[in-house]
Amino acid sequence: MSEKNTILLGVSGGIAAYKSAYLCSKLVQAGLDVEVIMTENALNFITPNTFEALTGHRTMIDTFDRNHEFSTEHVSLADKVSAFIVAPATANVLAKFAHGIADDMLTTTVLACDCPKIAAPAMNTRMYENQVTKDNIDLLRKYGWIIAEPGSGHLACGATGKGRMAEPDALMELIGDTLCKKKDLKDLNVLITAGPTRESLDPVRYITNHSSGKMGYALAKAALSRGAHVTLVSGPVSINPPSGADLISVNSAKEMYEAVISKKDEQDVFIMAAAVADYTPASFSEQKIKKSDDDMTIQLERTSDILKEIGHSKKPGQVVAGFAMETENLIENATKKLDSKNADLIVANNTKDEGAGFGTDTNKIALISQNGTEEIPLLLKDECAHIILDKITEIKKQNR
Repeated sequence: MSEKNTILLGVSGGIAAYKSAYLCSKLVQAGLDVEVIMTENALNFITPNTFEALTGHRTMIDTFDRNHEFSTEHVSLADKVSAFIVAPATANVLAKFAHGIADDMLTTTVLACDCPKIAAPAMNTRMYENQVTKDNIDLLRKYGWIIAEPGSGHLACGATGKGRMAEPDALMELIGDTLCKKKDLKDLNVLITAGPTRESLDPVRYITNHSSGKMGYALAKAALSRGAHVTLVSGPVSINPPSGADLISVNSAKEMYEAVISKKDEQDVFIMAAAVADYTPASFSEQKIKKSDDDMTIQLERTSDILKEIGHSKKPGQVVAGFAMETENLIENATKKLDSKNADLIVANNTKDEGAGFGTDTNKIALISQNGTEEIPLLLKDECAHIILDKITEIKKQNR
């Protein structure tokens, strides 16, 4: 964000407007030129003076402000901005954006802007979960908007649930990615699986693995920054999802399979980065299994092979990438997986390589496709993510 880009910050009428002042300050500190538009309702929560002191620009509210030189301001603003973020975005303004209503300075300017647009929803949980709001958000995504997924917690209304505006630091990162990265995945639907699965034995115990989800989440963040609409199907992890991803949280391999299959027809790219359990207990005990003096044998059965199902049912133009975690014969085993799963790409790594595998911030990978094998040295997982996406875009062009 070092270049002098202009960011247009829209502030609508919600208690989270106080966070917008912090976001505005961070944007200015990053060297960006920030213009602010407030709705009339936003004036009930924060004053225009706050933003004027931070930006050095007059805060805009009235479309027909007679105290300012007339210049069809919403159009002149739209011509110079690099990105438009609305934070907080109430249910009301989301509905207006989705249906092209232009009845104030904010909504009029949104319609006139031809630049990346980001909305950070903030509202009561019931309003956020109302089907009308969900439909409006889906419409905005269809129109190219980036939606910064709200967080969960205690809300100003006293309720606890989803609806808290994404934190300013997360929005800064999203804006930076929007401005800085190439958009070669624009308008593509990318489904990414991440993290481990948990296969329950009883209400207390489960079988799992050491996956942290870091590689899958890095891929989701990278794909978002390159313009994709990302569906992130995640097992239980302790990291926050990237703002803008459509998160589907699952626990078991069965739940992950069902979530992926339900979304498969609308995807352009599949990246199966999750460490899905190969086996699950054949039976589940409704009560905690009591300890005894004898050894215990657990009967296991195979789980559904998600990568194989997607690979063998893919439609023309769809690209399928899988992961192979090996402890020996890395290239040989990963190549076999490429063929048996009918995948376009296998990303392979060896857990015995220092700095690679589960739980680390770095990875050492090999990209295996029908064109051969490309070994990548130890890099940050964020860097690996973009290299993987570069390879996927290359394969997608070849498949046209």
